[in-house]
Amino acid sequence: MAWLRTRWRRTGAADTDARADAAASTAEAIAGIELPSDARAAAFFDLDNTLLRGASLFYLARGMHARDLLRTSDIVRFGRQQLQFMLGAEDPDHIVEARAAALTFIAGRSVAELSDVAEEIFEERMADKIWPGTQAIAQLHIDQGQRVWLVTAAPVEVATIIARRLGLTGALGTVAEHVDGHYTGRLVGDLLHGEDKAAAVRSLAAREDLTLARCSAYSDSANDIPMLSLVGFPCAVNPDRRLRRHARKHGWRIRDYRGRRRNATLGIAAGTGAVAGAALGIVAARKRR
Repeated sequence: MAWLRTRWRRTGAADTDARADAAASTAEAIAGIELPSDARAAAFFDLDNTLLRGASLFYLARGMHARDLLRTSDIVRFGRQQLQFMLGAEDPDHIVEARAAALTFIAGRSVAELSDVAEEIFEERMADKIWPGTQAIAQLHIDQGQRVWLVTAAPVEVATIIARRLGLTGALGTVAEHVDGHYTGRLVGDLLHGEDKAAAVRSLAAREDLTLARCSAYSDSANDIPMLSLVGFPCAVNPDRRLRRHARKHGWRIRDYRGRRRNATLGIAAGTGAVAGAALGIVAARKRR
């Protein structure tokens, strides 16, 4: 349990009081949203496609595959899911399937092993995928004396590492059950997604004595509208179509760091080919062997 200073487990009626972890380091800032200094305010950031370009789980899967800790069929499935994220087509059913699968293939592995591997994979595959604009906004909140939390359906171990490396206050993430230092392949409660994210933020705000009307939240997905609607200052970052429409309708801030739509479309096409080609190449190589 040394890897986690504080963690909220879901049990019975308290199943919405989910997962927390805290850490601090350094980060850089360059951005342009004016914020008042307010110790009772905080900022909540989604991870995938909001702070990180693409899906953290896919990068973790690729890193584990490179270490022979993951099967080829798994990396192909994660490749398809990465494309869905790149296309902005995050689907609740796909999320449930993807996260549940990701947290079951680690069954039997030690917590220490996954934490060590995740640290390495962050440096190898994620560090250069952080959106500078979103990171700068997070740092701006910190500079104003506000706490900044990642709130993600990704495994809490991965979220914790990213939060620590970026100098954030901590992270809320999906918790995989472990006994005697080894994962059982089951979740503690459910995935931290959709309405559960909002419930976790509400619970965290109560514990930390935060005023949600003074808080900010950032996400790319319409699935996070419940979390965004909780705070006084919601912001759509690299939004999917549904979130963009909702944000415009309700006068929410919008920040898009993906460049022109045409460039984004060309990038998606290139990424689609790259991911699909890599996955097929892996399969072909395995067959030749």
